[in-house]
Amino acid sequence: MNRKVIEPIDTATVHQLEETCYRVRHKLLTLVYNIGLGHLGGELSMVEVAVAMYYRYLNFNVLDPHNPERDRFILSKGHCSETLYSIFSDLGAYSLEYMIENFECLDKSKFGMHTNRKYCPQIEVSAGSLGHGLPISVGMALAGRKQKADWSVNVLTGDGELEEGSNWEALMSAGHYQLGNLRLFVDRNMLQMTGPTATVMNIDPLDKKLEAFGWDVRVIEDGNDMMQVCKVLDGIPAPDSQTRRKPIAVIACTEKGHDVDFMAGNVKWHGGGIAKAQYEEAIASLEKNWKERQSKWQ
Repeated sequence: MNRKVIEPIDTATVHQLEETCYRVRHKLLTLVYNIGLGHLGGELSMVEVAVAMYYRYLNFNVLDPHNPERDRFILSKGHCSETLYSIFSDLGAYSLEYMIENFECLDKSKFGMHTNRKYCPQIEVSAGSLGHGLPISVGMALAGRKQKADWSVNVLTGDGELEEGSNWEALMSAGHYQLGNLRLFVDRNMLQMTGPTATVMNIDPLDKKLEAFGWDVRVIEDGNDMMQVCKVLDGIPAPDSQTRRKPIAVIACTEKGHDVDFMAGNVKWHGGGIAKAQYEEAIASLEKNWKERQSKWQ
């Protein structure tokens, strides 16, 4: 699997990725409505980063998920699994109907509310208990160095998740070993289950703390703006398991519940199901915002 050649981002490509985000959010809302559970707030906030990675930056084929030369993507905030399932569906791995039919069934479960690599082969790491994905990613990056591999290790965490102490041991280790094949993405939506992260357990100044732990930090001021996302990701150097350099941390400042007006910035939508009337309102809001975005392309 040869590495992708990433051309500089252009407006047409951004528009294509924005359309993909619209499709993924539509699938996500429909999936969560039908299965009756999810974590829509954080699932909606991470869409732009996840879509940019799977559709532009990762060497990863959803139809060949165990290719040894693949880039690794670990969703540490594993309770937001439905976003990845929606992406896998959009890329042709599963139909929406198949995912609904096989979601957390006792006899044929293939998809769960938390990511499970035993059931879904596109999932790299089983997650749910927070604070595990980054430590595992450090181990994978060290293994890549030992194997002299060209693949990258990419991990997406939540900002509330960074309250887990295991993450800071991993941050210290990655900085110490100077893992040039490791990239951390923080979905900085400023909210967690019980309230604002600044109130529950303040982690600011996050950029300065990561820098103090030996990381090269990049900030996306609006992590739901695809052009901003791609401009920052275009500037990340290619993975290099053999060169010792600072690992990369990308802080994406996002909005919880993004693109669904009544969910946006509302901690109530951290987790739970969605009723029919709410689903219809959410789809209408998504479509309204999509049309407004398209009108600005003219």
